[in-house]
Amino acid sequence: MRLYLASTSPARLATLRAAGVAPVLLSSGVDEEAVAAAAGPLDGAGLVSLLARAKAEAVTGALVDGAPIDGVILGGDSAFELDGQLYGKPHLPHVARERWLAQRGRTGLLHSGHWLIDHRGGHQGRAVGGVSTASVTFADISDAEIDAYVATGEPLQVAGAFTIDSLGAAFISRVEGDPHAVVGLSVALLRELLLEFDIPWPSMWNRL
Repeated sequence: MRLYLASTSPARLATLRAAGVAPVLLSSGVDEEAVAAAAGPLDGAGLVSLLARAKAEAVTGALVDGAPIDGVILGGDSAFELDGQLYGKPHLPHVARERWLAQRGRTGLLHSGHWLIDHRGGHQGRAVGGVSTASVTFADISDAEIDAYVATGEPLQVAGAFTIDSLGAAFISRVEGDPHAVVGLSVALLRELLLEFDIPWPSMWNRL
């Protein structure tokens, strides 16, 4: 069974590959900010679900090597919540720095949305979705450490301005819940969603 990942996230790709799945990567081209603005106020789970669905649906008509998609399509999105406020990618260094000044030594929630579309046989079928949430506690790092981390550029393009699988790992003290949710793709949740289509997880292994 082939998995088509509607994302170009290196972290999601690495997570799937480590779990034995080599997906076909497809860029959704979705304008996340425009989709979120059109939807109006949403909580964390609602926002990441909406964006994950938009990304998956955006690639349903794509051709791969001249042929329609034959397998399952996965869209994903993440957002970080602190004090009831949702944060996506900071994009700019000064924004990333401000977020780290606010979140160091504190605990927030990382919401990771998943949307799975059954596209076997080249035809769009049922779709299911789910959200995995984990709490993340940050170390009380120094201003110098924040500046050094922001200067690497890593936190600019990730939800919450941090990673757990790369340079940001040293600045995270504790994670409660599914650790893969913090990376942006819960393998455990993906397995449960696949079972909704009667697709057993071992059938997805293509890197063993």
